[in-house]
Amino acid sequence: MEHRSIRAKDTGPAPPAAPANPAVQRLRVDAESAGQRLDNYLIRLLKGVPKTHVYRVIRSGEVRVNKGRAQADTRVAEGDEIRVPPVRVPETLPSTAPAREFPVLLEDDYLLAIAKPAGVAVHGGSGVSSGVIEQLRQSRHTAAGPVRFLELVHRLDKETSGVLLLAKKRSALVALQDQFRARDTGKTYAALVFGAWPKNLKVIDQALHKTLDAAGERHVLVVPATHTDGRRSITLVKGQQAAGPCTLLDLGLKTGRTHQIRVHLAHAGHPIVGDPKYGDFARNKVFAKAQGFGRMFLHARELAFDHPATGERITLAAPLPAECQTLLQQL
Repeated sequence: MEHRSIRAKDTGPAPPAAPANPAVQRLRVDAESAGQRLDNYLIRLLKGVPKTHVYRVIRSGEVRVNKGRAQADTRVAEGDEIRVPPVRVPETLPSTAPAREFPVLLEDDYLLAIAKPAGVAVHGGSGVSSGVIEQLRQSRHTAAGPVRFLELVHRLDKETSGVLLLAKKRSALVALQDQFRARDTGKTYAALVFGAWPKNLKVIDQALHKTLDAAGERHVLVVPATHTDGRRSITLVKGQQAAGPCTLLDLGLKTGRTHQIRVHLAHAGHPIVGDPKYGDFARNKVFAKAQGFGRMFLHARELAFDHPATGERITLAAPLPAECQTLLQQL
C-alpha cells in the first residue's frame, strides 16, 4: 500500500499532574486513560518514581480503586477513583535520552509506525539508558512542552529490526493492544538461518517457558506440552529461499511469546544468523568475520491491523535493511 505521513494534531487533554509534595492523591480516570492497566497508569502519572516502588504500593494494598484493593493488571475505567498513597515525585526530570527520529512508515492523529533499526531497544531499562520511545519523545519535545501522548503498542527485541507501532492517543493504544491480544493482527518476519531448512517443516508447535539463567538474565526454553508453566507457541513457515549455506525464511506468528521465533528456530537446529542469545556462537563469529555481518538477521517486515479510528485494514511493510540485503547478495 502507499505509505503516507500526516502531521499530528492536538491529542486531547494530558493526564492530571502529580504534585511534588508527598500527600494522598485521589485521582479520577478520564476517557483517554480508560482501559489502561493500573500499573501503567500510575507509572505514567508518577514520572520519576521508581517502578519497583509503584508495584510495592500496589501489592501492599495502599493503592485503592473505588475504595477497594486492586492488582497491577487491573484495567481502570473512566470515572474510577484511584487513591494513591504519599509518594515523592521530582518536580523536574532531566532527560538523558538523545533526541532521535526514525524512518516513518505511517503517521496520523492516532498512530505512528516506524522502521526500527537493529541494535536499538524499544524502551530504556535493564542497563539501557534510553530506547526508541524515550528518544522519540525527546525529539518531539517542543518549547510548548513534551509530547502529550506517545506509547508503544507492542515490542521488538533490541536486535530485531522492522515495523514498530506506537499510539498517539490512549483510545488508539487500547484498541490496537486489544487487536494484538486477540491475534487480529498479521505479522510477517524475515529470518536468515544456518543450514538448509527442511521443506516439509511448515509449522512449529512447541510450548515455551520463561526462566532466568545463571547470570539472572531472562531465557526462554522449549518444554513438553505437559509442562506446568509451558505456554503453547505456534510459528508458521510461510516461505523459504536458499541463500548459500543458509536459508531465508518468511515466518508468521499464531502466538506472540517472548523470543518465540528465535527459540523455535534454534531448537529446530537452524538458529538465526547472528543471534547473540540462542544462536551458534562459533558459526556467528566465523560468519561475521567472513561476511562482515555483525547483527542478528531477524526483521519484522510486515504488520497488518485495523486502524483504530476508521476500521480500515492497513498493511505496513519495512524493506530489509541495507546490511541484510548486502549479505544476501554476497551469499
